[in-house]
Amino acid sequence: MELGLRGKGAIITGGSKGIGRAIALGLAQEGCGVAICARGQAALDATAAELRAHGVPVHAAACDVGDRAALAAFVDHARAALGQIDILVSNASAIAFDPGEAGWKASIDIDVMAAVRATNQVVPWMTAQGGGAIIIISSGSGLEAGSPPAYAAAKAALVSFSKTMAIALAPNQIRVNVVLPGSIEFPDGVWDSFKKTQRAMYDAVLATIPSGRMGHAQEVADLVVFLASERANWVRGAAIRVDGGQGRANL
Repeated sequence: MELGLRGKGAIITGGSKGIGRAIALGLAQEGCGVAICARGQAALDATAAELRAHGVPVHAAACDVGDRAALAAFVDHARAALGQIDILVSNASAIAFDPGEAGWKASIDIDVMAAVRATNQVVPWMTAQGGGAIIIISSGSGLEAGSPPAYAAAKAALVSFSKTMAIALAPNQIRVNVVLPGSIEFPDGVWDSFKKTQRAMYDAVLATIPSGRMGHAQEVADLVVFLASERANWVRGAAIRVDGGQGRANL
């Protein structure tokens, strides 16, 4: 299926590892120029090299997306490097399990406000270009009780934000959707760590997945790449789970 992404420009926050890396590589494979950011320079450099191997424009920069000024500068530099921004994938997460105020602040600043600020920054550009696609990466934890409160509340906020913006921006031909991964395992990720250090917890969560395994980052990325394309033109305001049947909610 031709997705029509060649020559487009995409920003992926949290793009050096796991789901973000898989999304960036998926878009690059379709001929899309990509801009990625993360806090860790080594992983960022490694992913940038992989992306450049696909012969597309690449911009990679270290950035704490919870810092308003740093995020704004990264998004501006991404546009200058790629020429235009047609796609925004807000993927960065604090993964804050701390029940105290520090966990709440990190979740709000990194998960929620980074998505809000990046969206607000790219909307005028997309509007002037005649449209675009914004995909917010949330979590199945945003739809059900049971996860650490700050993490779950931030992910629920992203679902509401995405739906609201989808309605508001539809007249501008900007498509907004939110993707809700379940438990996704990748090297150096949360579930990889739990598998090595907290095997009982890993096994308990694994037992909740009817498909019998953890998900793969590529399985999330494949959906996101589709949603970024014109093939998903009539998919707007959707909250789509990618979890192998792990979620138990009706909606």
